[in-house]
Amino acid sequence: MFRVIALQQDQIAGLLGHHAPEAVAVNSAQPAGETEAAWEAVRHGDAEYLFLSPEQLTKDEVVERLARAAPSLFVVDEAQCVASWGHDFRPDYLRLAQAIQRVGRPTVLALTATAAPPVREEIVHRLDMEAPALVVAGFDRPNITLEVRRFPDDADKRRAVVERAAAEPKPGIVYTATRKDAGKYAAELAGLGLSAAAYHAGLAAGERSRVHDAFLAGETDVVVATSAFGMGIDKEDVRFVLHASVPGSLDAYYQEIGRAGRDGDPAVAVLHYRPEDSGLQRLFATRTPDEETLGEVAEQIHERNGSVALDEVGERTDLSHRRVTAAANLLEQAGAVRTDADGEVRHVPGMTSEEATARAVGAAEARRRLERSRLAMVLAYAETTACRRRFLLGYFGEPHEAPCGNCDVCCPPTSTDGTVAEGVGDPDDARPRHPAAASYPAGTRVRHSEWGDGTVMSEEGDRITVLFDSMGYRTLSLAAIAEKGLLTARTESAD
Repeated sequence: MFRVIALQQDQIAGLLGHHAPEAVAVNSAQPAGETEAAWEAVRHGDAEYLFLSPEQLTKDEVVERLARAAPSLFVVDEAQCVASWGHDFRPDYLRLAQAIQRVGRPTVLALTATAAPPVREEIVHRLDMEAPALVVAGFDRPNITLEVRRFPDDADKRRAVVERAAAEPKPGIVYTATRKDAGKYAAELAGLGLSAAAYHAGLAAGERSRVHDAFLAGETDVVVATSAFGMGIDKEDVRFVLHASVPGSLDAYYQEIGRAGRDGDPAVAVLHYRPEDSGLQRLFATRTPDEETLGEVAEQIHERNGSVALDEVGERTDLSHRRVTAAANLLEQAGAVRTDADGEVRHVPGMTSEEATARAVGAAEARRRLERSRLAMVLAYAETTACRRRFLLGYFGEPHEAPCGNCDVCCPPTSTDGTVAEGVGDPDDARPRHPAAASYPAGTRVRHSEWGDGTVMSEEGDRITVLFDSMGYRTLSLAAIAEKGLLTARTESAD
C-alpha cells in the first residue's frame, strides 16, 4: 500500500534498477488498458509485486482480484496514516485490516519513519497484527544541522529564505505554507539565476511529474513546495531543507527535513520562524465537520435498515462528497458506523443517531485538541533555549544527551562579521533536573486527575511532555506534579 502515486513509480523504478522481478501498479492516474494489463501480469504470475493505493481497496472488484492472487506479503507504507493519533491520519487506511482479512491474512509489514510509541501501538491495533515483531531504528540524523531563525518582520524573513537557499550547496528543498508562496519563492530564486521550480497540488499532473523527475535527475537546484512534495522523493544528495513558515507538527517537520543528507554527508535544516505565521496552521488544525453536518449524515445512515452508499447520503443532504466522506469517517472513528466490503456504510446496532452524533462530535474535538497541541510543540521547538536535537528526539520518545554539538543552540552560527549570531540559545542554559524526573522516564503510562491517561514522551530538566489520549501533547512542571500530585504512574494492568 503506497498512497502517493509518485512514490509507487519510484519504488517500481528502484526494483527494476536492482534487477528484481517485475512490478506493476494499479492507481487512478493510469488508463484503463494499463490497469487491465497490470492485473493480467499478476494473474499470469509475470509480476511479483503489485503497488496499490488504499482507496483502491474500497472497490470490491479490486479486493476480489487481489484475493485470487493470494498475496504472501501485505506491505503498508506510511503506516502512521492508519493511526488516529498519527500526524498524517487517512481514513482510507482504517479499512486495510478488513482487506487483509479478505485476501487471506498474509504476513503484514507496516513501515513508518515518524511514529512515536503510542502511534506504533495503534498501528498494530488498527491492522489487527498478532504478536508482531517490532523493529525500531533511532530517530537521530546526526549529520543534519538543526537551526531556527526568528524574525519579527515578514519581509526580512522572506529575504533571508531566498538568500539562504541561494547560498547553500545544492540541491535543496524549500517548504512553504501556501501554493502562492511556493510560486513566489521559486520565481525569486529563478531571478537569481538558479534552476528553481514550484511544486504543489494545484499544478497539472504533467507539470508535477516534470518537476519531480527533473529534481531526481539533478537538473533542478531548488524545488519550492508545499507539503505535497516529498513522499515520492528518494534522493540521497539533498543538502538543505528550509522551511519558510512553521509546519503543522514536529512529525511533519521531522519527515520533511529527513529528506536531506540521506547519503550521510553534512546537510542543514533551517526553520524560518515568525510567531504570527502559526495562524494559518491553527486554521488547518480546526477543519473538521461541524455538529450539524455530522447530525445530518448520521441521521441518513440510521434511517436505513441496511447499508447505504455515501453518494446517496450526499444526494439526500445536499452535502458535497468531501463533507459526507469526512463526516462518515469521523462517525466510523467514533465507533458509530462501520464500512462494508463494498464501501457502503451502516449504523452500529443499539445506538441512536443522536448518540452517534455526540460520539463523533467528541472525536472531532479530540482531533482538534491534538492538532492544536502538535502546533504548540512546534512553537516550543522554535522557542527553546536548550538543545534542539534533544527536544526533537524527545518529542518522539527517544532520549538524547545534550549538547548534541550540531544545532544552533549547542554550536551557535556566526554572523558574516565573525560574531555569534543573535537569537539563539545557550547550551549551558539547560534546566536543572528535578528529583521527580526519575519517576517519569519516556514511555511511562500516567494518569492525570483532569486529562486522563497518557504517555510520557520526554523529560527536559524540570518538566516533562506527556501525550494524553484525549488532550494531545501537554508540557507539565515536575515541581507542580510533585507538589499537587497531578500524575500517577500506571501499570499495564491498571484500569
